[in-house]
Amino acid sequence: MNTLSKVPFLSSFLRSQAASFLATLTDFLVLIFATEILGIWYVASTAIGATAGAIVSFYLGRNWAFERKEGHVGGQAFRYVLTSGASLLLNMLGVYLITELGGAHYVMSKLIISVLVGVFFNFFMFRYFVFR
Repeated sequence: MNTLSKVPFLSSFLRSQAASFLATLTDFLVLIFATEILGIWYVASTAIGATAGAIVSFYLGRNWAFERKEGHVGGQAFRYVLTSGASLLLNMLGVYLITELGGAHYVMSKLIISVLVGVFFNFFMFRYFVFR
């Protein structure tokens, strides 16, 4: 059975957003820790945090939000890495632009970009490409 008939759109959207919240929480905690405690440049910390969040997101997406744990994990992981890489680039670029050009604090920049990329890019890519 495919994802689209298994998990209705609204249900997968809400679950995906809950999973995204937990992944984003992980992302933010790692970002702040890496920047503030370890002294890593905030753009590099964005990549480190995004990686940690991506691991949480993949696990929850596969096992709960899209219910595709019976799917081939290798293919899902490959598509997830591609999607995550694109998401990472969008996040890094957005955080940089809003922080450097907009003068916002990097945490506020990350919050704004995380929501935009999560809702308008990640959800659709996960539903129709990664966990299809």
